[in-house]
Amino acid sequence: MRSHLLNDATAEQYRRSVTEGVERVAAKLAATDRPFTGVTVDALSPRIDEIDLDKPLHDTAAVLDELEDVYLRDAVYFHHPRYLAHLNCPVVIPAVLGEAVLSAVNSSLDTWDQSAGGTLIERKLINWTCARIGLGPAADGVFTSGGTQSNLQALLLAREEAKTDSLAKLRIFASEVSHFSVKKSAKLLGLGPDAVVSVPVDHDKRMQTVALARELERCAKDGLVPMAVVATGGTTDFGSIDPLPEIAGLCEQYGVWMHVDAAYGCGLLASLKYRDRIAGIERADSVTVDYHKSFFQPVSSSAVLVRDAATLRHATYHAEYLNPRRMVQERIPNQVDKSLQTTRRFDALKLWMTLRVMGADGIGELFDEVCDLAAEGWKLLAADPRYDVVVQPSLSTLVFRYIPAAVTDPAEIDRANLYARKALFASGDAVVAGTKVAGRHYLKFTLLNPETTTADIAAVLDLIAGHAEQYLGESLDRAS
Repeated sequence: MRSHLLNDATAEQYRRSVTEGVERVAAKLAATDRPFTGVTVDALSPRIDEIDLDKPLHDTAAVLDELEDVYLRDAVYFHHPRYLAHLNCPVVIPAVLGEAVLSAVNSSLDTWDQSAGGTLIERKLINWTCARIGLGPAADGVFTSGGTQSNLQALLLAREEAKTDSLAKLRIFASEVSHFSVKKSAKLLGLGPDAVVSVPVDHDKRMQTVALARELERCAKDGLVPMAVVATGGTTDFGSIDPLPEIAGLCEQYGVWMHVDAAYGCGLLASLKYRDRIAGIERADSVTVDYHKSFFQPVSSSAVLVRDAATLRHATYHAEYLNPRRMVQERIPNQVDKSLQTTRRFDALKLWMTLRVMGADGIGELFDEVCDLAAEGWKLLAADPRYDVVVQPSLSTLVFRYIPAAVTDPAEIDRANLYARKALFASGDAVVAGTKVAGRHYLKFTLLNPETTTADIAAVLDLIAGHAEQYLGESLDRAS
């Protein structure tokens, strides 16, 4: 079994095995003509259930054949231009190369003596991102597993900086369309069930600053402690960007920690055309960025950044066997001193490879393309009498609802839209997402693929309408 260990004696075997796997994936990508096969849980589960993990195949080619049957054939392929559902992006080749390198070397980014150059590369990228945001010379941060962890860590720091003996008094303010991880974080941080105050949004799904000011004032009058305001730089449902400068002004007025969840909108940091849409982010105390959304990186690649590096001490613990306190005096850089994680992948390498091959402008051009595409898609929807579109996009998300000409019952329209999404997924022709707006079911395009065209959008809209009309026709038949 030692022949399977990656080392100097097995380097050639490693080369052959990885090449064989890459060739399989490359062939699959080249032949993929739709984002999904439409396979059902009931069809796929038995194929996986019948595999006996205690009986290995002892042959890479045979295992790859099996993998084709249970995974590659039926995977959802985000690179396809008609995958329009969630915040999943196609990935750039330099980042995939970085993934291959980091997996083979297998550095752990918790301590210097496990990563050396990897530590410095991650720190360089953190500094680069902080500079792009404009957080100032004292800024710092660390890579995380994703936006949920980044938001949790930011709110942990905010909780500690709030300096109160009564967790029950702490309040977090976030818009009613903010990410669910805000409420999840509050629970994990031991805050009360009323800790998160939901602030109304305007017609464009942006936090109403007048309402925020009212809630902050009420908090002060009630003897409560405002812990943090979470402003969103690109909501998951709408891509809306809260009015960051106005929110920053209120946070400064009331002495509240300002966190910006820019997991989605961080692509604007590299944008050549739309950087101004996220103006005000430089005034935040902490920021979440997800490179694996709008920097076209493989999952996972995220970071939490802070204006004041000293606040990261709230996540610092020392262990003699890992990062003893003396290492701080010896100026040995241990990333575990800043992180909620201990063992941690060298995900920063993917972004490093991307910047060194493509440059920030290359990333920005790709993100600008999807923002432009969303603007064109909005025009299509606004001009199409079959659809009601919610808001003009700030980023690359479109939320809309099929409205049949002859049906007025909102519940029946809900069912038609739900059916259309489900039928489209089952067909494999395209994948779209769904959400609720004012209690009604809507559909959603999240456009993160520069290869998607307006023709793709128009074709998918026709498919959705066709499925919805089929459902309504069958519904009328059943009723008659």
